[in-house]
Amino acid sequence: MSETRRKLTTIFCADVQDYTRLMGADEEGTLASLKRCREAMGRLIESHGGRVVNTWGDGLIADFPSVVEAVRAAVDTQNELAGFNARRPADGRMLFRIGINLGDVIVEGDDIYGDGVNIAARLQTSAAAGGIVISSTVYDQVRNKVAVGFEFLGPLMVKNVDEGVPSYAVKIGDTRDETPPAERSGSARPQPAPAPVMAAAKAETTPAPGGRRLYGVLGVIAGALIGINLLSWQGVFWARFPVLALAVVAALAWNRDQTRFNRKITLLAILALGLAGINLFTWTGQFWAIWPILGIAAVMGLRWSMRR
Repeated sequence: MSETRRKLTTIFCADVQDYTRLMGADEEGTLASLKRCREAMGRLIESHGGRVVNTWGDGLIADFPSVVEAVRAAVDTQNELAGFNARRPADGRMLFRIGINLGDVIVEGDDIYGDGVNIAARLQTSAAAGGIVISSTVYDQVRNKVAVGFEFLGPLMVKNVDEGVPSYAVKIGDTRDETPPAERSGSARPQPAPAPVMAAAKAETTPAPGGRRLYGVLGVIAGALIGINLLSWQGVFWARFPVLALAVVAALAWNRDQTRFNRKITLLAILALGLAGINLFTWTGQFWAIWPILGIAAVMGLRWSMRR
């Protein structure tokens, strides 16, 4: 029986965005790319003092004794993989999502278990393709030690964890140098080239093929409803309500995939605009939506003021 113990460590979790689609399009090519990317990731993890704990399918878990080195390994990984993907067609890029958490874990043999690992895995699923999301425990340790920017994403709900886990997106393209001079002088690692960084940023802001298809379908449905309404015109523009509903669905789908703004705040803004649209479409001379909109604005202001 392996000895079971606990330790505080930094958990690094990664997997491939749209791996099933890539395998369906080209199994052998996808497996070759996965092997190459995994070898590069393992080399970078080791060079930063980390250890690959386990791999399965397209996923990987590693742990690090240093929080700073874990984040540096993640940034170096995404920059190197961005360079690899820049030479590939857009629909064949292998984009990894990475989540990092600092937490107490159970160690059994070479494996690690517990909420600390679960949180890292949940952070990873919330990251954009080619992006990194870290917990607040990681952010507190690295915010002035790694040359990247951070965007607060709000609390992230995790299974078996009562309270939301505050999380941050790592802005890899941020050129601000926040590394202390002593650390910069002691580091011999080359700085990543800007071209791969820009390629990764472009990949994050480009709508996924599934998102584009959804917007197209919703647009066709909205156009068809308007056309039916006009062709059967009886003095009532009844299509305005289903079209408004379709617009809200499209906005919610966009908010689910975007990383530029805080998703919770953007969700409240979408709700406020939906209420305003209903009020205008049912206008009776009174702007009743002002009160719920003011309430939503107050909540948005509170969430914004609580950003770190």
